[in-house]
Formats: sequence, C-alpha cells, structure tokens
Amino acid sequence: MASFLSFLLGEKKKTASVAKERLQIILAHERNGRNAAEPDYLPALQRELVAVISKYVKISPDDLKVQLERQDNLEVLEVKIELPDTAAK
Repeated sequence: MASFLSFLLGEKKKTASVAKERLQIILAHERNGRNAAEPDYLPALQRELVAVISKYVKISPDDLKVQLERQDNLEVLEVKIELPDTAAK
C-alpha cells in the first residue's frame, strides 16, 4: 500500500532501492526461462554496476566480478568489488 501511495504521489526513490528492484526483476525474469549454464545478463549487470559505483569511487571494470551460483533450488548472486585503499591518499 505504501509503495502504491509513493507511486501516486510521485515520491522519488533512492538509488539503492531502484537498483534492488531492477535486480529482483532481472533475477525473476531469468529464473523463468533459463537454459544456459551462465545467464546472458551477467555482463550487462556487471557493466551497469561499474558505472553506478564509479560515480562515487574510482574503480575499473576489472575491480568488479559478478557470479551466479546454483545449488539445488538455491541461487546466489555474488558480487565482489575491490575498492581502492582510501588511506593511501
């Protein structure tokens, strides 16, 4: 109900909230029609994550790894981000 009111009132969502919703949609979509061992959306997801994180911290595409692991009925999306050492400045 609260999200419906937010939609009607035009409340602006926080970036993290929007990213979480997008990720949930992507994962739900991929669960429905998956045949490949590795989903084809992972490279695009990795590029988008690098773009968003780069707005706040300087990283290269090699600093971020996205991996999907499957075990029985469980799927785990693992995102590893190597952040620069801020103490070295």
